[in-house]
Amino acid sequence: MKKLFILAVLLTFTYGAFAQTVDLRRKIEVTGIAEQEVTPDIINVSISLQEYMDGKKRITIDVLESQLEKGVKDAGIAKDDFTMNNVSAWNNTYQKKKAPDFLASKQYLIKLRDLNKFNQILAKVDPKGIQSTNIDSYDYSKINDLKNDLKLKALLAARDKAAFLVNGLGDKLGSALNITENDNSSFPQPRAVMMYAKAADAAGPAESDIDFKKIKLSFQIQAVFEIK
Repeated sequence: MKKLFILAVLLTFTYGAFAQTVDLRRKIEVTGIAEQEVTPDIINVSISLQEYMDGKKRITIDVLESQLEKGVKDAGIAKDDFTMNNVSAWNNTYQKKKAPDFLASKQYLIKLRDLNKFNQILAKVDPKGIQSTNIDSYDYSKINDLKNDLKLKALLAARDKAAFLVNGLGDKLGSALNITENDNSSFPQPRAVMMYAKAADAAGPAESDIDFKKIKLSFQIQAVFEIK
């Protein structure tokens, strides 16, 4: 008898706990989407300089670097936007003694707001000392503000869709019970590009004709609302 009583208590407790976990509220789940395309206004470009021999004369990395620094300064690039990225055996005395013909190289990163300024910079550098240039990445200066704005628009779109459907049934839309965010944004892939500049003349450096693909920001909000 005692065992039966304990079993009955356990069954009652289990049923009560199960009843507490079941959500009997009526709900509707919808998806809202907000998208926008923007043109990148920040371009991160790398440039590699390398020493070279002009006959028997070595054009050193110091000379090339000074030219690049002057070009960057004249183009109005901030100091924080011009950094050294990599050094290949820079100032390696042992390597130079072992191989006198060894040519040192350096790689720099430049953050640009206007790609045409890159041509202005290269026009100040000895083209024979430019090993390569490359577009590393793109960005948009107000991307965080735009992301927040699109997330809110996607959420409001989900709410409006849910309200429309629920009102069609003669019911009212309640509070949001769950919100899930999905970022489906896409950025243009960086690509290698050689941008050697001609010597500056009276007409000045030529403008770049590169057309950038736009950044597509896309946010999807899945929201669950209560139906009253």
